[in-house]
Amino acid sequence: MQVHHTVTKFTYLYLFCFRVLQFCTIPLDTAKVRLQLQRKTSTGDGSIPKYRGLLGTVATIAMEEGLAALWKGITAGLHRQFIYGGLRIGLYEPVKTFMVGSDFVGDIPLYQKILAAFITGAIAIAVANPTDLVKVRLQAEGKLPNGLPGRYAGALDAYFTIIRQEGLGALWTGLGPNIARNAIINAAELASYDQVKQTILQIPGFMDNVFTHLLAGLGAGFLAVCIGSPIDVVKSRMMGDSLYKSTLECFIKTLKNEGFSAFYKGFLPNFGRLGSWNVIMFLTLEQVKRIFTREVYYD
Repeated sequence: MQVHHTVTKFTYLYLFCFRVLQFCTIPLDTAKVRLQLQRKTSTGDGSIPKYRGLLGTVATIAMEEGLAALWKGITAGLHRQFIYGGLRIGLYEPVKTFMVGSDFVGDIPLYQKILAAFITGAIAIAVANPTDLVKVRLQAEGKLPNGLPGRYAGALDAYFTIIRQEGLGALWTGLGPNIARNAIINAAELASYDQVKQTILQIPGFMDNVFTHLLAGLGAGFLAVCIGSPIDVVKSRMMGDSLYKSTLECFIKTLKNEGFSAFYKGFLPNFGRLGSWNVIMFLTLEQVKRIFTREVYYD
């Protein structure tokens, strides 16, 4: 009972940390979405893009729309983390146990951990897709002409408006790339964290401590963004507007019109956000694991 109480307590602490982190990093996410949705002009007139880089995008949004605009979509973002984060955390251990069997003894193979993370990430985001869609829609809405109201008054209004105008199924727009993005990033984070941590511990002077966990978390975040950024751009564009009829069309048009580099738009704010998430996630999980192991030992 004591072990179960400890795990439950730290699960709640873990989710609380992510709520705080969501609030602190939403400006980076908003900047990322604006950069990903910005298309290269084809007029050849030498016009400068509206959003340029992380700091330039944040400054432009703050000056044109007010500082609060950087937190557009925060309510839907919290909805997303509550559903997606909770399912991803809650399902990972049961899925992993189901794959190897309840009688399994020893270290679970890395490929099965990756597969479990891939499956749980896909299931979690399939359920949470409506929250992600609303978050992106709210973040994508920039400065409007004076007197012209926004499409949505807030997150709840966005849910109901989308259902009323586009149908219930519209809440799952971009589901394909969203599942691919979160499943791939989940698997990439897990595999790369273990590998980076193992590599760091082979360097003389490094120990299995908080500093090593921090470096490994940043490394996992960087590799996850490198792998997941192209599908993340496609996901944002599918959700942000209705120009594309399919994921494949979005990918092909983006590649044809803007080149491969377009798939890494918003890389810096994306890494700033995902890197922070990984550091907090793995630091917390490492501490939970140590306390859990200690309590099992002393029980």
